[in-house]
Amino acid sequence: MNSQKTSKRILALDILRGITIAGMIMVNNPGSWAHIYAPLAHAQWIGLTPTDLVFPFFMFIMGISTYISLKKYNFEFSRAAALKILRRTIIIFLIGMAIGWFSRFCYYWSSAPDHLSFGENLWASVWTFDRIRILGVMQRLALCYGATSIIALTMKHKNIPYLIATLLTGYFILLMCGNGFAYNETNILSIVDRAVLTPAHMYKDNGIDPEGILSTIPAIAHVLLGFCVGRMMLEESRGAKENGTNVLDSHLIKLFIVGTILTFAGFLLSYGCPISKKIWSPTFVLVTCGLASSFLALLIWMIDVKGYKRWSMFFESFGVNPLFMYVLGGVLAILLGSISLPWNGGSISIHGFLYQIILAPLFGETGGSLAYALMFIVINWCIGYQLYKRKIYIKI
Repeated sequence: MNSQKTSKRILALDILRGITIAGMIMVNNPGSWAHIYAPLAHAQWIGLTPTDLVFPFFMFIMGISTYISLKKYNFEFSRAAALKILRRTIIIFLIGMAIGWFSRFCYYWSSAPDHLSFGENLWASVWTFDRIRILGVMQRLALCYGATSIIALTMKHKNIPYLIATLLTGYFILLMCGNGFAYNETNILSIVDRAVLTPAHMYKDNGIDPEGILSTIPAIAHVLLGFCVGRMMLEESRGAKENGTNVLDSHLIKLFIVGTILTFAGFLLSYGCPISKKIWSPTFVLVTCGLASSFLALLIWMIDVKGYKRWSMFFESFGVNPLFMYVLGGVLAILLGSISLPWNGGSISIHGFLYQIILAPLFGETGGSLAYALMFIVINWCIGYQLYKRKIYIKI
């Protein structure tokens, strides 16, 4: 495969990555959680909405990116590779923890009781480690990246599909034996998380932490599936060369076939294993990886085959600095929600002012909530575009 085709392939990957990051930021920042535009809401427990696709799509892409990044080590375990993986895993995990701490610091500082002195308020705002959430989106990305990278460097790649099947099957058995589809504290996932993490350090949702300990098992299988698709997509196709077949077309066909098989299998098996993001059920892995594979094939066809890429610049700005843009979105959301302005003899947050005073009266409660999410995306894009235009790539 020549370098021109490779760059185009990576461009299509950047666009998909950018779409998912933009989606993750948008669904995390509605004007009001009580008035979410329906497609931007997660399924309450069982089921799938467009919003439920954005995080798993990014994890699928991370698997492909892991294949690309480890290729330079020739997939051989070495001290340099191990240190890079360990360092990146720890950094991403700690950034996730830091965002959680920063959120608690800002919101407590802005709403602290008046009777506290400056020093007492500062200490109470800083010391929130007794109730900070340990796991989360960034932490899951870190753990899955680290596990996938180590597996890719220490295991024969032809055996990875068998490992994926083992992880998903074992997790399904665990769910069936441990009341894993119950949306309450009797769920084995909740029992383990409450025993290990303790409730003070968990997400509060009927005792279920959507990024909990045991559900990390299928999430690792999820990223490994992305790795296998990346290997299939980017590896030289000897048969295509010998037959004079266009390599790009050959990979497109494979991507569509894989996507169709995984999606169909996931929906078919959902009659016995319901699709649920909050427990990252095996069928959730299959369906979302299948849809991501098909969507990636569609983007490659549009960008590489047909050359329709003018529209993609908006998402490319997110895709070239994905984790930085996600962190930026989280920090901006915290600041807009915690910084208050004087209003009508009291105070209101910047977020509250934009939604309650400006957008909701104009577009209604639900329309204003959607308008705020779109406005928030545009603010993030303006920053990301400046980095993209100056070719500044911030790798986390």
